[in-house]
Order: sequence, then C-alpha cells, then structure tokens
Amino acid sequence: MPGGDAREAAKTVTGSLDDFPFLAELPARGPGADMIGRTAGMLVELYARVEPSGWRFGDRPGRDTKRARSWLGEDLDALEEFTQGYEGPLKVQAVGPWTLAAGLELRNGESALSDPGACRDLAGSLAEGLRLHLEEVRRRIPGAQIVLQLDEPSLVAVLRGQVPTASGYRTNRAVDRQVAEARLRDVVGVHGGGPVVVHSCAPDVPFALLRRAGVSAISFDFSLLTDRDDDAIGEAVEGGTRLFAGVVPGADVPLSDPAGSVMGVRTLWRRLGLRPGLLAEAVTLTPSCGLAGASPDFARKALAHCVRAARSLADNPE
Repeated sequence: MPGGDAREAAKTVTGSLDDFPFLAELPARGPGADMIGRTAGMLVELYARVEPSGWRFGDRPGRDTKRARSWLGEDLDALEEFTQGYEGPLKVQAVGPWTLAAGLELRNGESALSDPGACRDLAGSLAEGLRLHLEEVRRRIPGAQIVLQLDEPSLVAVLRGQVPTASGYRTNRAVDRQVAEARLRDVVGVHGGGPVVVHSCAPDVPFALLRRAGVSAISFDFSLLTDRDDDAIGEAVEGGTRLFAGVVPGADVPLSDPAGSVMGVRTLWRRLGLRPGLLAEAVTLTPSCGLAGASPDFARKALAHCVRAARSLADNPE
C-alpha cells in the first residue's frame, strides 16, 4: 500500500475489504519496510543489513533488522486495532524463498542464489520465522482464518537462469525445478495445511510446479496470460486450486466499469469449457500487483473496484 501511516493503511484495508482484510506493507517508509527487508527481518538466526547494492547478510541484528521488526510490529498493532472481534479470512504475506535468495547478498556481494547451501539455510530460517509470525497474528486476532501469501516475482527468472551475478556480466545458474519445488514445499508446509497463496507477477507463471509444491491458490497478473497457459489453468481449477486473478491495475489509471474488468475472466472460462458456476468458487479478484506505487486515493478505489467486480462476476458468471 502507498504512504507511511500504518493506522491509515489498516483502516483502508479493513474498510474496503471487510470480508478479506490483509496486513499491509508500506515500503515508502524506506529500507526495512521494503519487500526484501521486511521479510529479512522475520528470519531466525540470519540477519541482513543495507548496503549500497542492496540487502546483505551480516553477523548480528543491526539497526536495519531492528527497524524492519519495529515497522512490522507497528503494522500488526494497527491491524489488531481495526480487527477487534473480526472472524474470517485474513491475509498476511512475505517474500518466498526463491525471490528472497535472489534479492539477498552473501558477504562476498554475490546473490544467495549462487550458493545452494545458503539457499537451503535461508529457506529453513524463513520457515521458522513465518511460523513465529503466524503464531503472533493468531494471538493478536484469534478469530482470523489466516491466509499466507508468498511473493515470488523472481521465481520465473530463478528457474530460467536469468538472475544476474554481482558483476552484471553473467547470470546465476538456473535452479533445478525439483529443488525449487522442494524448497517451496518446505515453506508452504509451515502453515500446517492452512491456505497458502503464491503470487508471481511475471509472465509464464509455473502453475504446475506451484500446485505440486502444495499451494492452495496462485496469484498472477491476468493481463500477462497467453493461450499457452490455458491447459495449466484448466488443470489447476479442476484440481481445486484457487486463482487470484489480478484484473485491476496497480497504478493510477482510469478504471473501467466493474463488469468490464472481468470480461477477460469470463472469456477465459468459456474458452476452457469450465462451468460458469465455478467462477465464484474458484476465482478471487485482486489488483495485478502491489499498490505501493499508486496514490492513496487510487489504492482505495482499486480495492473497492475489486469488490464490485467480484460481485458482478458472482451475480452474472456468464
């Protein structure tokens, strides 16, 4: 979400999405509130600090780690204030193991992705940190049915060997898909069978790999789908995987009418030959990616637009 006021963000997400609020991230506050830094602050027995090139592993928790944890606590305080007595789904999110490995540097400046042992240790630390985070959210909001989202915008680049080295002249070797799947499965498993969503706003989302890793839902930018994705999407829906379809822009642009925003979803459903009545059960409508780059006013409008578009889809699936 845009801005730096935790209470205002919590008020917006609980007011606009009264049946599916979420713990907002506010990266405009600076290092430690950004996507990588926020999740780095959740790690157990691994610490990171800000360098000119980005986040790098350190020996002890310094001021950057403390700042990240402080902001997370502030966000939790605000969400707890606006969810008193709430019962229902509540989404929290963190960076997934592969985007985190691509975004964190070893002490030599190379990406953690370059070291299989570091990737393994990072995934284990993340899993333990998420376990503690989920416990904290349950304690603060006991009526919440927690949905865990893992943000993996770099996953496709990791699988294709497209993540650059520190020099920028080469790329890191592609990660074996079975290894990638296994690490994801380990982190997904920390939720103990609870719903886990993986978000990837890149083209060619690996739907089949994510389903094998045990995710409950896959979140993606709907505008990036191609006909090549049809079979994977059809198999996902028939296998019970929910789709978080990003149909609303994440930046300030004129919004179409809600029915127009879901026209592509209806078209896809017809093309796949899926039963229209499945739409409301199988699809959640979202912004295409994060709203941090939008104005606060547009962010509020985008969330409200998602709600209206979802009602349009449920009321008239055909």
